[in-house]
Amino acid sequence: QVQLVESGGGLVQAGGSLRLSCAGSGIAFSMYAWGWYRQAPGKQRELVARISRGGIIIYADSVQGRFTISRDNAKNTVYLQMNSLKPDDTAVYSCKAEWGTKSYWGQGTQVTVSS
Repeated sequence: QVQLVESGGGLVQAGGSLRLSCAGSGIAFSMYAWGWYRQAPGKQRELVARISRGGIIIYADSVQGRFTISRDNAKNTVYLQMNSLKPDDTAVYSCKAEWGTKSYWGQGTQVTVSS
């Protein structure tokens, strides 16, 4: 059974930092591309960052230079380091694993940035 479990969300003041983790189990972790997505109230879910199986990384323009995605295949975990957080970063953040036609989502973790 595949499970993706996010952790690390919470409440932080503007300018602060958080590190999200997504641990995968029951999955060939290293074979997948991994992404972090977020959905704010009343808005569509959007891609925040993605790292391919080969380590190619893309970021949304809104987080470029502030967020860093990384993966540790030995620990079956993908991370999202978020610095210089803004109130507009408030959302539920979810991780997604993709390989060919297969994809899996985590349950999400809330990030709230106060002004």
